[in-house]
Amino acid sequence: MNLLFDFRVDKGTNTIYITREFAADLDLVWDAFTKAEILDQWFAPKPLSLETKEMDFHVGGRWLYAMVSPEGVRLGYSLVEFIKIEPKTNFSTKNTFSDENGKPTIEGFSITKNSFRPGHEVTTVYVEKKFDNLATLEMVVTMGFKEGTAAAMANLDEYFQSAVAN
Repeated sequence: MNLLFDFRVDKGTNTIYITREFAADLDLVWDAFTKAEILDQWFAPKPLSLETKEMDFHVGGRWLYAMVSPEGVRLGYSLVEFIKIEPKTNFSTKNTFSDENGKPTIEGFSITKNSFRPGHEVTTVYVEKKFDNLATLEMVVTMGFKEGTAAAMANLDEYFQSAVAN
């Protein structure tokens, strides 16, 4: 199955738009984006892994995680704060790079809305990631955000294939 992956950067509005289809039902896709034990399996591009330090998926809660090298070195933490949740429809977050306690390490941040739409044999996820300024957007793009996102989404495809097979 040829699944849609569209990644667009709009520097005029400091926004990245991502559209991605998954060959899985809405419940499975929603869980993959909202449960730490599943996020840890796919969110980091290989050969990196993800380690969740804290996850509290409710409005006012947060997700604190680190990317980890194959040698076990934590490469940096990110803090995701949940600001709006409409179950199995969408959720919005404030995102920043942080230390291991969730204290921001840079001034820049993004507000991200993840929306989920069920369809016939696929669920489509729409991500709108609006940065507070152009410099932060450009930093994230330069760090390989598009390539990392594509790799992580491929990991998620693999997760869905194994989940459906079991």
